[in-house]
Amino acid sequence: MEPLRIHQGIVCPINRANIDTDQIIPKQFLKRIERSGFGQFLFYNWRFDDEGNPNPEFPLNQPQYKGASILVAGENFGCGSSREHAPWAVQDFGFRVIIAPSFADIFKNNTVKNGILAIQATEEQVQTIMKKAETEGYTLTINLEDQIVYDSEGFKFTFDIAPYPKEMLLNGWDEIGVTLKYEDKIAQYEQSKQLVHTK
Repeated sequence: MEPLRIHQGIVCPINRANIDTDQIIPKQFLKRIERSGFGQFLFYNWRFDDEGNPNPEFPLNQPQYKGASILVAGENFGCGSSREHAPWAVQDFGFRVIIAPSFADIFKNNTVKNGILAIQATEEQVQTIMKKAETEGYTLTINLEDQIVYDSEGFKFTFDIAPYPKEMLLNGWDEIGVTLKYEDKIAQYEQSKQLVHTK
């Protein structure tokens, strides 16, 4: 995964609370066996009508949010089932950061495993971002090392993140990558076990 240290991107607002994983990636698209390719189905039931035509009212279909890499949404984002396909779809679509007042625990844990930074902000901060994001091209900068979110207009706030997920995101590690940090020690342990069995 790509390390995430300082990220600047266009903000796309979805002003809805309790966005669940069934809306993030509907169940009919879960048959794929690889992790890639889910982005095209992100928020499918909101992005498209029954005939498969884009819904012009939905933010992701509006030209001003094309290429957005920061998603801001209402509270309890990622609730519902524990499917990891949801962060796969978010990441595959191009989002690196999600800002919301709260997240479902399993979803938030899965974001880290897939290189997405989930930032918990206050309701007031989220609503401020929502309003600012109505302006075309509105961007935020996220400095993960200093744990700061800011824009070019003086808006700024800090956020909390535990040391372990912060280290994973800063280095672009998934759980396998974290394990490989100890590759030498693992090899030494395996070798010592082989020596015991050969005696």
